[in-house]
Amino acid sequence: MERGGMTRVCAIIGATVGGWLVFGLLPGIWQPATAQDLSAPSVVPVEQPAVPPAGEMTGQSLIEHLNHALDKALSGSVGAVTGSGAMPLVASRKARPARGPVVVELFTSQGCSSCPPADEMFARFAARPDVIALSLHVDYWDYLGWEDPFAQPAFTQRQKGYARAAKSRSIYTPQMIVEGRQSLIGGDETALDMMVREEKGRQKAVSISVSGSDGQYQIELSADPPQPQGAIVQIVRYMPAARVEILRGENAGMVVNYANVVTAWHAVAEWDGRTATRFNAKIEGDDPAVVIVQSAVPGKSAPLPGPILAAERLN
Repeated sequence: MERGGMTRVCAIIGATVGGWLVFGLLPGIWQPATAQDLSAPSVVPVEQPAVPPAGEMTGQSLIEHLNHALDKALSGSVGAVTGSGAMPLVASRKARPARGPVVVELFTSQGCSSCPPADEMFARFAARPDVIALSLHVDYWDYLGWEDPFAQPAFTQRQKGYARAAKSRSIYTPQMIVEGRQSLIGGDETALDMMVREEKGRQKAVSISVSGSDGQYQIELSADPPQPQGAIVQIVRYMPAARVEILRGENAGMVVNYANVVTAWHAVAEWDGRTATRFNAKIEGDDPAVVIVQSAVPGKSAPLPGPILAAERLN
C-alpha cells in the first residue's frame, strides 16, 4: 500500500506449521546412509539438487516465491523491501549500534543417537540473552524406527543449502551453524562458545531496530557501509521448550528436553542491503518470534544461505 509518496510492507505471520519459505528449498535426489554406516556424528551424503514440481499456494508456489526473491536479491535489482511495498527512511548519522545477538542453528533429530547430548548443551545456549538459538529437526533419520514429530523436510533442505554453500558433500547431525558463517559438527560446548565469542567480536554493518508489542511490530534496517548484494528478511517462530519420550529407534526409552524448537520459518521481504528501510510485521499466535536478515550466495539451481547480517527478537 502506498501513502504520502512512500510505500510500506506489512507481513502477517501465523504460528501454524507449514508453508515453509527457507533457503535451499530445492531437494536433491539422495538416500540416507544405512544404519551400519552411522557414526557419531551421523552423516548423510549430499548430491546435486534436482528441480522438483512446485509446491502449492495462491499465486506463485512456495518454492517459486522464495527463489524469485533470492534471485532478485542476488541480482541487486531490488530497491528496498518489496512485497506489498516498502518505506525508505531518511538516513542520519548515528553512532554504530551495539552488537546484536548471535544466531546459532542446531540441526538435530530424535532418531539420531548422537544428538541428545548436543540437545542438552544447546538448551544452555538458548537461555543466553546474547544468543538466538534455534533448533531445526531434520527428517532423514526417521526411517530408523522413530519419526521425529518436530522434523520438517524444509529444515533438511536448509541444512543441505548450507552444505552446498560450503562446498561440502555431506550433512551431519548434530550440526550447528553460527551466524550462517561457521559450522560445528558434534556437541563441543567450548568450541561453540568460542565461535559465539568470535561472532560477537565481529562488527555488524547492518543495523536492525525493532519496536512495537502485542503482535504488531515495526522493523527498521540500515547498512553502513552499504552491502554489495541484497538480502532476505525472514521471521522464525519457535516453541521455547518441549519434553519428549522416545519410544522407538536408536534413542528408545529416553526422555529428552528440547529448547527453542522451530515451528515455522517464513521469508517475508527482500532488502537491497543499501536503502534504510522500515516495514511492519503482524505476528499471530503465542509462539515467540525472531527476525533474521540473511544474505544469499549463488548456487547451481537456487541461491544458498549466506552470512546472517542482523537478527533480533520480537518480544
